[in-house]
Amino acid sequence: MGGWPLVPGLTDPDTLERARAWYMEGLSLWGRALDPAVPAREETPAEAKDKRFADPRWREDPGFDLMRRSYRWWEEAMMRGVDAVPGLDEQQRERMRFAARGLIDAMSPTNFPLTNPQVIDRAVETGGESLAKGFGHLLNDLNRGQLSHVPEGAFELGRNLATTPGQVVKRTPLYELIQYTPATDDVLATPLVIFPPWINRFYILDLTPEKSLIRWAVEQGVTVFMVSWKSADAGMKDVTWDDYVAAQLDAVDTIRDLLGVPAVHTVGYCVAGTTLAATLAVLAARGQADRVASATFFTAQVDFAEGGELLHFVGDEQLALLEQMSPQGFLDGRVMAATFNALRGRDLIWNYVADNYLLGNDHRPFDLLHWNGDVTNLPSGWHLSYLRDLYRDNKLVVPGAMSALGVPLDLTRVATPTYVQAGREDHIAPAASVWKLTHHFAGPLRFVLAGSGHIAGVVNPPAAGKYQYWTNDGSPATLDEFVAGATETKGSWWPDWLGWLRGRDAATVAATGARVPGEGALPAIEPAPGRYVRAR
Repeated sequence: MGGWPLVPGLTDPDTLERARAWYMEGLSLWGRALDPAVPAREETPAEAKDKRFADPRWREDPGFDLMRRSYRWWEEAMMRGVDAVPGLDEQQRERMRFAARGLIDAMSPTNFPLTNPQVIDRAVETGGESLAKGFGHLLNDLNRGQLSHVPEGAFELGRNLATTPGQVVKRTPLYELIQYTPATDDVLATPLVIFPPWINRFYILDLTPEKSLIRWAVEQGVTVFMVSWKSADAGMKDVTWDDYVAAQLDAVDTIRDLLGVPAVHTVGYCVAGTTLAATLAVLAARGQADRVASATFFTAQVDFAEGGELLHFVGDEQLALLEQMSPQGFLDGRVMAATFNALRGRDLIWNYVADNYLLGNDHRPFDLLHWNGDVTNLPSGWHLSYLRDLYRDNKLVVPGAMSALGVPLDLTRVATPTYVQAGREDHIAPAASVWKLTHHFAGPLRFVLAGSGHIAGVVNPPAAGKYQYWTNDGSPATLDEFVAGATETKGSWWPDWLGWLRGRDAATVAATGARVPGEGALPAIEPAPGRYVRAR
């Protein structure tokens, strides 16, 4: 017997072959550095489009070219190593891939002042002033405990964001109900109530007037109500799933009573869509399903089997850490903001590190990124339950496995007409996961796949002329079948949705009396966007 003992992952033939290939690739890199005539590995399309290395010097200067290629060499070796680790199930391997990609993005030479040609040039041109200015930006962000993306003071609620006219007509300890002022003489008889995610501020749907879905819907003759959730504080430590379901039921009944209508249209965005599904199941079990005329889901999930990269944050260790970070009973919204930024770390973290800290550039005003940084606190007990019961254990799609308000939930009993919108490039609620909602509801359902992702796929006004959406009037069993037989339409899906709403009931009424905020049984409390959206 001779030679080295066989140690899996160290001296086995596959590992030795990977090590040999890695060594030979390294020799090739240095060989080209010494002799540019040595042919280089051709870039992949993704590498060629990588904006971090857009500066020509990353290819034309031998030193920076070596840095860039060495980084790619190390990147490929890291990912191959993760794929080769033995004994992991697929979920564990995906977590390792996610962590490896995060480390790889962090170690890019574009993130360090001495290995970024643009940073070096700017520092020389400004006599070091750019680095000093960037250090000031870093200190400001450290003081606020959050990475910034927009200049302070560029946006203000009620001034250039959330300006659609309306009034708060109800306030509870958990939510405010905003009723928007009609912009047409006649409106659809059936009103619309929107439930935004409580992990964000509602005005993602009421950004600048040009981007506001609320303003657009009002101008199309829809009576629109919006729920504005309260940002959690220590007094909300006992808030649970039941409280959010009860709030949705309360909002529906409040609007029905105020306007004297039998039913309302509903919208649930992201996590509020998950809760809306539970609300519909409660109504179905109580024999009250007719109180909701239709349900629309914006990038919402009920089946989390393919829940995307957020599944990397629901292990026992991560949940225990979140619990430790919430001693007062609520989770600081900056934690969630950091998590969502990490899902797109290259765009939302390292891009701003290079631009703001290293180059010393001032931020550019961007309403969507202002909203992204305007965080809300979460009731920690409910948040942990959400991650544990829904994301990790996927209980909502098991009939009777979860309850709300004492009612066992069975989504298969929901027969409410449903419109489901998913984003083709959504990294938070992947289209394949949103699609699964079509497997669980029993009523008529329209599925629309929109271009772009979790935010831009939803906030896409028709006047912008951006993106596209796909529909399929057949009966596809899978998302792949849907895409294969889909019809593409350029532009926004909003008109398709409005047409679908009108198809439920096109009856109209005069926009008078209780249709005007404050002129019905509920007096106006204060102008939109209200108090809760401003609370920290």
